Amino acid sequence: MSTYRVNPSAPDEAYVSFWQERHLCTLTTLRPDGSPHVVPVGVTYDPEARLARVITNKTSTKVSHVLGAGPDGARVAVCQVAGRRWATLEGRAYVRTEPGRVAEAERRYAERYGRTPGENPSRVVIEIEVEGALGRG
Repeated sequence: MSTYRVNPSAPDEAYVSFWQERHLCTLTTLRPDGSPHVVPVGVTYDPEARLARVITNKTSTKVSHVLGAGPDGARVAVCQVAGRRWATLEGRAYVRTEPGRVAEAERRYAERYGRTPGENPSRVVIEIEVEGALGRG
């Protein structure tokens, strides 16, 4: 992960490894007025599927921003920083409510963060179709 631009179809091993470490991340969505809304989240990254996933409550502000963008999805970015290392994934976000998708996101979250998320019948997953990746290691 020594360069800034990363091929999202073939990220190097160090980049993928960094996304497997336990780090708090941020999700940036856009408010209706176009200003950024940045919140801390847990993110999982599936480079083979080119998906990043964020589990959240269906009533959260971030969900309303993604839904408000319409059927073409919302432009978003997720980022993590650890010292001088950082990684950002950019793409289109969609809110998914299907139980299988939510369960997969919960499984991946538990794997990365070392704890199973508590039961939440209002949980949804924000899936980000990764179009771009940046980072420095």
